[in-house]
Amino acid sequence: MSVEQARFNMVEQQIRTWEVLDQDVLDLLYVVRREEFVPAEYRAFAFSDLEIPLYEGADEGERMMQPKIEARILQELAVRKNEQVLEVGTGSGYLAALLAARAHHVYSVEINPKLKAFGEENLRRSGVENATVQLGDAAQGWRAHAPYDVIVLTGSTPILPQTLVLQLKAGGRLFAVVGDAPVMEARLITCVGEGSHHITDLFETCLTPLKNALQPARFEF
Repeated sequence: MSVEQARFNMVEQQIRTWEVLDQDVLDLLYVVRREEFVPAEYRAFAFSDLEIPLYEGADEGERMMQPKIEARILQELAVRKNEQVLEVGTGSGYLAALLAARAHHVYSVEINPKLKAFGEENLRRSGVENATVQLGDAAQGWRAHAPYDVIVLTGSTPILPQTLVLQLKAGGRLFAVVGDAPVMEARLITCVGEGSHHITDLFETCLTPLKNALQPARFEF
């Protein structure tokens, strides 16, 4: 099967059937070439409905999301050309590239130096000039460029920190997968005014938590 046939199958069989119907999003998946962000040893799986390891021996949280999740994030956030985006967790850089194709600028923060270098190089090689990758821990927010129009968490968080929510501009949107395994909720939080937010539960899924994700108080016996 050719690369283009595999890409077409991904879009039509995995993504469109998962309620991703925004034609601009579907078109973008043909423009931003996912296979160029996948580690060479896993490139054969670039269009598979899998979480792909970002390097040999990567732990559970160091994987590319399934293509249908990435596409659904793009659709739900509806990023516009004048907007500034914070991405928490760069990984391969693929989602940052998709976001950058629609945004004014993407600030992507990665806690793992190895993945920061990997994602940054993928973005550079793909000619993405409006995405900046920074090394650090943004699991509870990133003040450097706040406030943001859009915030995306690429790993789950048992509790959504208010510090992140407060870094949204009025009209801003935040995507996060919230809760504990085995069932978590993909959630869209929209800032409708100072101190006022609207929450939409989108779908159930399961993602590995971000490193240093905010944890609830646990009972100890």
